Amino acid sequence: MTNPNMANREVCDLIFVDYATKKPFLNLDFANVSTTELTGESVFAYGGKGHPKRVQFSGERGGTLTIETQIQTVKLWQLITGGEINKSAKFVTRIEAVVDEAGTGITLPDVPVTGSTVVYAADDDCGTELACTVASKTVTLASALNGGDKVIVYYMKEVTEGVQRINVKSTSFPKNFIVYGDTIMKTEDDEILPYRLVAAKCAPQSNMSLSFSNNGDPGTISIVCDLLADQDDNILDLILIEE
Repeated sequence: MTNPNMANREVCDLIFVDYATKKPFLNLDFANVSTTELTGESVFAYGGKGHPKRVQFSGERGGTLTIETQIQTVKLWQLITGGEINKSAKFVTRIEAVVDEAGTGITLPDVPVTGSTVVYAADDDCGTELACTVASKTVTLASALNGGDKVIVYYMKEVTEGVQRINVKSTSFPKNFIVYGDTIMKTEDDEILPYRLVAAKCAPQSNMSLSFSNNGDPGTISIVCDLLADQDDNILDLILIEE
C-alpha cells in the first residue's frame, strides 16, 4: 500500500492541444514553474440578530494555469498572442559605409525597399540628409564627398528566407486548448509516483512581457491561462498513478 503522504519538487511538462481540432499545438517541456490554482466564490444567506451566516452557496468555479519559462519559441509567442506565423519580414537596418574614390558611390549589402534609403554623413547621423539615387545595391550621392569618406545609411530590408514573423493584430486572440501535464510526486516511503493533470479547456491570457537586458538572469516569460469548463462541465483532472 502506497503511503499517501507526498510532496512535489518538479515542474510539469505540458502538451497544448487545440481545443477545436484536437491536434497537438505545442509541446512545452522547457518551463521552470507551472502553477495550477482553482478558484471559486462563496456567498451566504444571513438571518437573525447579529447578522450571522446561515446558508452557504458556492459558484463561479474556475482557476488559472500559470507557466514561467526562460526558454522561448516562436510557437510559444503564437500561443500567447494568437498571431499568425509569416515567412517574410521588413525592418529598417543601419550600416556604416565608405564612399568610393569618386566620392559618390556607396555599395549596400542588400537591395533596399524602394524609396526607403536615407544617407547621412558619418559625423551627422540622423542630421542633414544627403540627396541620392538608388539602383539595386548601389547608392549614388547627388553631391560628391571626398573618396573614402564614411557615411551612415538607413534603409528598409526585406527578408524572405529563414524567417518566422508573428503578426499580431488588434483582432488577434489566442485559441483555447486542452492541456495535458505530467510531473512526479515523492512519498514519505521514498516512492516516485507519476502525476498527471488535464485542464479541460484552457484560455491563454493575451498578456506578454518580453524583456531584454545585458545583465542579471535571462529574461522570463509568464503565461497565465484561465481554466474554463468544457461542454461536460469538466475543469481539471488531477491524476496520481500508483505503479
